[in-house]
Amino acid sequence: MKRKITLKEIAQELDVSVSTVSKALSGSKEISEDTTKKIQAFAKLYNYKPNNIALSLKNRKTKTIGILIPEIVHHFFSTVIRGIELVANRRGYNVIVGLSNESFTKEIINMEMLANGSIDGFILSISKETLLKQDYHHFNATINQGMPIVMFDRVVNEVDCDKVIVDDLNGSVKAVNKLIEKGCKNIALITTMDYVSVGRLRTQGYIEALEQNKIEANSNLILKIDDRLDVENHLDDLELEMEQFFKINTIDGVFAVNELYAVTAMKVAKKLGYKIPDDIQVIGFTDGVLSKHASPSLTTVSQHGQKIGEQSANLLIDRLEASNTAYDKFSSDDELETDYIKVVIETKIIERESTK
Repeated sequence: MKRKITLKEIAQELDVSVSTVSKALSGSKEISEDTTKKIQAFAKLYNYKPNNIALSLKNRKTKTIGILIPEIVHHFFSTVIRGIELVANRRGYNVIVGLSNESFTKEIINMEMLANGSIDGFILSISKETLLKQDYHHFNATINQGMPIVMFDRVVNEVDCDKVIVDDLNGSVKAVNKLIEKGCKNIALITTMDYVSVGRLRTQGYIEALEQNKIEANSNLILKIDDRLDVENHLDDLELEMEQFFKINTIDGVFAVNELYAVTAMKVAKKLGYKIPDDIQVIGFTDGVLSKHASPSLTTVSQHGQKIGEQSANLLIDRLEASNTAYDKFSSDDELETDYIKVVIETKIIERESTK
């Protein structure tokens, strides 16, 4: 008997990407006919078994939800998982957590692994590399084969599914307005690269707030951080980049799009001799452990992560149970109409010592 082979092993054997294998096996027109035939033949030869998501919902009731997140150490994602678990357990479901580590390939492999018949649906936040590639075939293929998805936080219009998002734009407007109300005139923005949707929306909110207050946006006061500096072994480089930014600009206020950037900005400002909040006031996005225990404690925009998790779990379980009922009533040839839901979670500013 031939040994079973995985998606990743097929990609390695044929010297193509996991994405190419995934697309070829799902019959995507993006892959050439020759490549598709070669991949499908190799998969058949080595007894590759795709996941069981094509099984009818009525025959697959595992009562388990798959959660796929970009990183585990981020306080926001841990609070979302807590919210999902609370609702799932109350409604008789278990959860399994997968980690993409911000990798497109790991995201595909994790979805393949979790959707092997052991879960009923996904709750997920998209990896940064997937957003950069703008390749969402694995999400659409999963949905098209009968497994529902709920996206949260990082979502894209190209995938039709239920979504739970934070009001990033208005939350940022409120944060910058708060700095202006407290007397800040030269407000810096520390943000991500534009391909990360939440960073883009928070940047837009920063600019809109300045415009509302008739303050001209200064591109020199916007620092876009390379994602490679977000990890623990590059924090010294992150501090160095912020230090150079502070040295060449006159700044009395900082709005940072995440907690790490905000806390690092305070550390750098203090190193350069600034007093917080007397000389520089700081507001960050995401109210986590770092915000509460920073010195001074950080004023933040709370995303209500647990509420996002609860809403996401309710949406997915409602979808699963409605689908099961629908499959009981209709034949497999009937087309089920779907109206997808987008839930927007309002933000709240929590004032602490980093603002006056």
